[in-house]
Amino acid sequence: MEAFAESIIAFIEAHQGWFPVIMVLFAAAETTAFLSILIPSTPVLAAVGALAATGALSFWQLWVGATIGALIGSSFSYWLGWRYGTTVLKMRPLRDHPEWVEKAQGAFDRYGPVTILIGHFTTIFRPVVFLMAGMSGMTVPRFAFWNGLGCVAWAFIVPKLGQVGGDLIGWIWSLF
Repeated sequence: MEAFAESIIAFIEAHQGWFPVIMVLFAAAETTAFLSILIPSTPVLAAVGALAATGALSFWQLWVGATIGALIGSSFSYWLGWRYGTTVLKMRPLRDHPEWVEKAQGAFDRYGPVTILIGHFTTIFRPVVFLMAGMSGMTVPRFAFWNGLGCVAWAFIVPKLGQVGGDLIGWIWSLF
């Protein structure tokens, strides 16, 4: 997985004109049911945040691209849950991991729509939380509010942590 992230970072450095589009694609993959399991986008976003610390990339473009991608992926997953309901849960890999569904359902029962916000930040909820929102019959405005809040926060915090880490490494490096 580390080699994958490194190759993506190298590609972004070489093709900076495509940077916002790449961020949209990775964030959409991270928040889309099933794809979020296969594509390690969170490490890429954090690494790109560290690259933004050097000034090589714009943090603003990173944030906007990741927000748009997260909105696309999570909204698509919501639609899948709304349209196909429990049929989606019978597909691989979700049928192989019923504990993901149970934990997401338990979180919905306990915290309600705040679970959508939390789902952006937790690896265990992300593959199913947006599907569960659609399956539960949550209204589109309610989902849009909590999801929008989660997308904006997630797209800022994950790369910002990478940027802060990059700044810290740069500071330590300057000491020597």
